[in-house]
Amino acid sequence: MRARASSKLAVFAAASLLLAAVALLSLTLGAIALPPVDVARALFGQGSAENNMIVLQLRLPRVLAAIMVGAALGTAGALLQGVIRNPLASPDILGVTGGASVFVVGFMTIFAGISIHLIPFIAMAGALCAAALNYALAWRNGIAPARLVMIGIGLSTAAGSLTTFLLISGPAYLANQILNWTTGSLYGVNWSYIGMLWPWLALFLPLSLLLANGLNVQALGDETAIGLGSRLQGNRLASLAVCTALVGAAVGVAGMLSFIGLMTPHMARKLAGLSYHCVLPLSALLGGIILLLADLAGRMLFAPLDIPAGVFTAGVGAPFFLYLLYKTRRSSPLSR
Repeated sequence: MRARASSKLAVFAAASLLLAAVALLSLTLGAIALPPVDVARALFGQGSAENNMIVLQLRLPRVLAAIMVGAALGTAGALLQGVIRNPLASPDILGVTGGASVFVVGFMTIFAGISIHLIPFIAMAGALCAAALNYALAWRNGIAPARLVMIGIGLSTAAGSLTTFLLISGPAYLANQILNWTTGSLYGVNWSYIGMLWPWLALFLPLSLLLANGLNVQALGDETAIGLGSRLQGNRLASLAVCTALVGAAVGVAGMLSFIGLMTPHMARKLAGLSYHCVLPLSALLGGIILLLADLAGRMLFAPLDIPAGVFTAGVGAPFFLYLLYKTRRSSPLSR
């Protein structure tokens, strides 16, 4: 037991160090490369005026946003896979991200002068509406994971079509801005976004850890969970509510970033075992690392162009999804 605990601590320590290293790399690299010493001075406000502006006003908010958005999506994906007991599940599967997209694109199209700082709240409202609709349609003397999946796929498809319709019917000058947002990008993130995002994570990430016991019991199957005294439907509703809040906040800041919520729980289970006490926090760390790397690649690989991070998460996530699909080809994921 001690050896097992030590190995898990080593995994968390390694993930934390890797996250810090990638964050430091993101602060040093850019159109103007800065030595780590100059970055450290700027972080303490002791650098030159130019370096302070580059690090504190341009790069640090983007790095913090990448860490927080990645953590939110990774945790949401782990919660969702625990509720649905489906290795192919991600926040997209319930139509949550689709609902957020429809609301944001709709408001940007209809109310062209809307403040960009309202977008995260609009996205959360859309995510909550989509999740509530899915839950209501799937309810039949309780919630079955298979019904959530099937209805979620339908809602996601409908949301994608409606988003496209709103995009092509809206003002032409907004098309580029909306397309950039729907692809998933951290471009232009500033401290006001950080101020909006961190309270949500400070509230809902600890709440997700409180749901770990219920998710561990649900993994044994519905009948066993009920036999052990678990409040199955209440735990599922709470997990979906936390998942929705995290996804809504993340989508509102960074747009439609795909596959982070799919990949990170699998990586966490591979590294730290099946207990959600380990899977949830490790998924958060890994989500931050993945999004930081994707954003760094977007800034550096095709400079001076700033490629949306969502292009790279999709480029890695799509083959990963096909790999998972190949692994589960002999059994129905919905039956799990």
